[in-house]
Amino acid sequence: MHHRVQVAIIGAGPSGLMLGALLARAGIDHVIIERQSPDYVLSRIRAGVLEQGTVDVLDQLELSGRLHREGLVHHGFELLFQGRRHRIDLHALTQGKQVVVYGQTEVTKDLMTHRTASGLSSFYQVEALQIRGIDESSVQIEGNHQGRPLHIQCDIVAGCDGFHGLCRRLM
Repeated sequence: MHHRVQVAIIGAGPSGLMLGALLARAGIDHVIIERQSPDYVLSRIRAGVLEQGTVDVLDQLELSGRLHREGLVHHGFELLFQGRRHRIDLHALTQGKQVVVYGQTEVTKDLMTHRTASGLSSFYQVEALQIRGIDESSVQIEGNHQGRPLHIQCDIVAGCDGFHGLCRRLM
């Protein structure tokens, strides 16, 4: 299977999926490549607090409906120090910003649902992934997808595969 895209995103976690949604909105041809299965990606429990900037981007992408229905808004928090409570009022200290408790798994689910509904290309369970020509004008990505060779040529690789991922070692 051969593909030519402008951007290849490595990693289908929330950062890769969010980037994919932003690129799609801008009309930039891209693909997402993930080593794990969709079920595995959705089973990873990670952070559960979204900062205002993340919520704003999800709002702009019109992907925040469930977040606003189910998320828990927090305007601040309390610290207990030497038996006394100290309130940190985020809302007042940040000119009205807030955080929302909404699990990363839920954000990932929302972004995956949108991607599937939009018919955007994603390859899960890609094995033996190799990236060549990272410093050149055309990058070659190769791997095995569902027992068949996968070849992707792109201009840019976005490494969204985390600290232990392949891209970090290549950059």
